[in-house]
Order: sequence, then structure tokens, then C-alpha cells
Amino acid sequence: MSQLQERIIRAAKLDVHLYEEVEADPDAIGQAMTVVLLSALAAGIGSFAYGGFGQLVIGAIGALAGWYIWALLVYYIGTRWLPEPQTRADQGELLRAIGFASAPGLIRVVGIIPGLTGTVFSLAGIWMLVAMVVAVRQALDYHSTWRAVGVCIIGWVVQAVILVVAISLFASTPL
Repeated sequence: MSQLQERIIRAAKLDVHLYEEVEADPDAIGQAMTVVLLSALAAGIGSFAYGGFGQLVIGAIGALAGWYIWALLVYYIGTRWLPEPQTRADQGELLRAIGFASAPGLIRVVGIIPGLTGTVFSLAGIWMLVAMVVAVRQALDYHSTWRAVGVCIIGWVVQAVILVVAISLFASTPL
């Protein structure tokens, strides 16, 4: 098994040591981005049944944009607004850890099966949120899991609002 496959499995299993490992490994940024891209592609494929190829592209781009916005928000919220005294992180450390937190999103590809899309996407979303909490707790050196939960939820709500507004603007703009 390749190192990337092993890391994806460990990330999906919520292995805290994996998140520490990729946080400390600057060379893991390429792998983290690969996980994010694969997860976004899985979202696009999983949503294919709702609108064909166009939905595949929109689903993949939406998942990728949502992850990136969420990652930036979590960085600023976690390091500027809600840091603990020992919190020390740079964007690269957090992006690597959060990138691997996208690993559970790979199951969204199963959403292509009619009737399963909503259930699979809901399960993946919850699993990815839990993985994100683990990644944030490790990357920001938090002692409090609740602080990591708060940072993730605040970031998720803000990125959801941003995406809804962006989608509304694009949907109302004639091409």
C-alpha cells in the first residue's frame, strides 16, 4: 500500500497521530491537496445523478471552494480569535492537517447510486466534520476538544453563508 493510501485510511479512522504527522511534514502538502481534490471529485461524481456532467463539475468545484474557504476561516478563527496559550501554527501546517480531514469525503462517490445521495452526503459531512475537529485540535495544539469543535462550527457556518451568497449571485447572473 502506498504512503498516500495508508494516510487516507488513517485520516478516515481519525488517527490523531496521522494528523500530527502531516502537520509536521511540509512535504505532505501535495498529498493533502490530492486528498482534497479526490474528495471534491467524489462529491462531483456522487451528485452526477442530479444533473449530469454539469452537476459533476459544479459539485466538484463547490466542494473544493468550500474546503478552501473553511480552511482559511478555521486558521484565522483558531489562531487569532480563539487560540489557547500554546497555539502555534502556520497556514501550511493547518492546510495539511485539514486536507487529510477531507478523506471521509471520498465515500461521496457512492452518492451516484440513486436513492443514496442524500444519506451518503450527510454521513460524509458529519464524518468530515469530526475529522476536521481532530485535525484542528492537533494542528492548533489545543488541549480542549470543545474549542476545536467551536472553531470548526463557526468556520463551517461562515463558509456556508459565503457559498450560499456566491451561488445566489451566480445563479441570478445571466451568462
